[in-house]
Amino acid sequence: MADDCIEVTGKVIAVLPGTMFRVELENGYHVLAHISGKLRKNFIRLAVGDRVRMEMSPHDLERARITFRLKNAVVHKNTPIHSFGPRRSSR
Repeated sequence: MADDCIEVTGKVIAVLPGTMFRVELENGYHVLAHISGKLRKNFIRLAVGDRVRMEMSPHDLERARITFRLKNAVVHKNTPIHSFGPRRSSR
């Protein structure tokens, strides 16, 4: 994490195309967030209702980068894969 980043937590309220998410912060503010490279590389799935940790730049408080899915979030095994991760056949 860079020194000038603001670390916040929030809840995913919408999954958007292009690995983008609408996230509601704890104070009720909504931001547009994308997933970090580590989450993308390890195929970490995010769904509506997941609690996430994000980094925000102090220069643009409307966008964020999701860096971690919190452990107390429920894992959604039957969540459809939106626009990231490998597609698995239903054999």
